Amino acid sequence: MDNIDLEVLHSAADWQREGFRTVLGTVVRTWGSAPRPVGSIVAIRADGRIAGSVSGGCIEDDLIARARAGALPAERPEQLTYGVSAEEAQRFGLPCGGTLQLVLEPLGERSALPALLDAIATDRLIVRRLDLRTGAASLAPVPPGNGTGFSFDGETLAVVHGAPYRLLLIGAGQLSRYVAEMAVPLGYEVTVCDPREEYVGGWHVAHTTLVTDMPDDVVLSMGVDSRTAIVALTHDPKLDDLALIDALQSPAFYVGAIGSRANRVARAARLKLFDVDDAQLARLHSPVGLAIGAKTPPEIAVSILAEMTAVRYKVVHAGSSLDRATHGQLAGRATASATDRA
Repeated sequence: MDNIDLEVLHSAADWQREGFRTVLGTVVRTWGSAPRPVGSIVAIRADGRIAGSVSGGCIEDDLIARARAGALPAERPEQLTYGVSAEEAQRFGLPCGGTLQLVLEPLGERSALPALLDAIATDRLIVRRLDLRTGAASLAPVPPGNGTGFSFDGETLAVVHGAPYRLLLIGAGQLSRYVAEMAVPLGYEVTVCDPREEYVGGWHVAHTTLVTDMPDDVVLSMGVDSRTAIVALTHDPKLDDLALIDALQSPAFYVGAIGSRANRVARAARLKLFDVDDAQLARLHSPVGLAIGAKTPPEIAVSILAEMTAVRYKVVHAGSSLDRATHGQLAGRATASATDRA
């Protein structure tokens, strides 16, 4: 889960322990443009203190006013919709006439929040289901391979919480450094793999883990799941290919590799020798990154993380409604100019 959402849950639990009435707000539906995606959360204390966000600030201001006026739900969850009209959308800072619906849940003993935080602390994936009719929440383990999840049918709200998204970078060079530095505040748990002595001595990126085992061993040992991204950035087939063989056959949500279009063809031929089939090769983002005209390592890092974000949320950049297959073709063609220079 995102770091910001985990902070919200901890704040809500702390306020409960301190005896404050607290309401948890979850974005359950959006129409048009909305500042935060479904599943985003905010905690509101009875005195108006707030943690997290669901908009650019206007909705939070309204929630604070409701809290201070004693107008937030106290017994059972309620639904609240912002931006029904164009005038209201403008008032609450929702762009392009967007509309946003929240479930406001008064927290109590039946909310199971301490148990949820205990499960998250052990890196277990847990689905929390809230019954809007009763206000009771239940927890259940998430089956392997179902690392993401959100559903709302008007009566039950189900959200998957737990282990953070992970990023494995192959190579400890300059580009990896910029990718890692940007990925950490995006909520990724970053591991960097490089067995080359001349590179590992210069790795000093805070909040990342450096390992010197061979890439294939690292991919197999880390238990790759659908919350894992793997990006090969060494330009050395002896290292990149080792990681990609196993990564492309794993449930990782994103697999990328730096290199030109010509290198992609040669790489595909090599990987096929190790039983990587066409469907698995089609998952490979190479040349890696979105087409933003990137030339320098920091710019290329931005393009890589932008593409990872687009794939993670199952959307295409620039608001396009193109299907994923078309997106892959466009991204592969358009980013070549940037990554050919890397």
